[in-house]
Amino acid sequence: MKFSGNVHKFGADIDTDAIIPARYLNTSDPAELAKHCMEDADPDFVSKMQNGDVIVADKNFGCGSSREHAPIAIKEAGVSCIIAKSYARIFYRNSFNMGLPILECKGAVDGISEGDKLEVDTDSGKINNITTGKSYQAQAIPPFMQELIAAGGLMEYVKLRGASA
Repeated sequence: MKFSGNVHKFGADIDTDAIIPARYLNTSDPAELAKHCMEDADPDFVSKMQNGDVIVADKNFGCGSSREHAPIAIKEAGVSCIIAKSYARIFYRNSFNMGLPILECKGAVDGISEGDKLEVDTDSGKINNITTGKSYQAQAIPPFMQELIAAGGLMEYVKLRGASA
C-alpha cells in the first residue's frame, strides 16, 4: 500500500488519553471519536488534518490504556499511517486489528519535520520525504498484517475469510 500526505509530528510517550481523551469514550461511533482525535496533544489537530496525512512520533506512541478507540479515532480522522520510533505493544496490535498501518523507523522520525510531505510504501517499508529529498527504510509490514489492513481490520478480514471458506 502506498500513502502520501503531510506530517503532523508528536513527541515521546503520547498515550491513548492524548489520542482520544477518556471523556469522549461514552461512544464507539468512529466519526464522533475522530472529531476529538489528538485533542489533548494538539487541540488544533483535527482542523489542520487533511485526509491522507501522516502522524510521525517519537518513542512509545500509544502507551497507556489498551482502548481500541485510539487507532479507530486516528484512522477515522483520515490519517493514512503512523511512523514512530516505537509503539506500546497493545497499541501496535490494536492498530492492525483496526486496519491502521504503522511503521517503526527511528531514522525517519529524527529526519522528518512538522509539515513535511511524505510518500510511504508499507509493502517495502520505504519512506520518502518529498520536502527534503531524503529516504528512509522501515521494516515492511508482513503480508498477513497487510491483508488485515487491506480488509479494513481483523473483523472485516474474518468476515471476508468466512465468506470465502
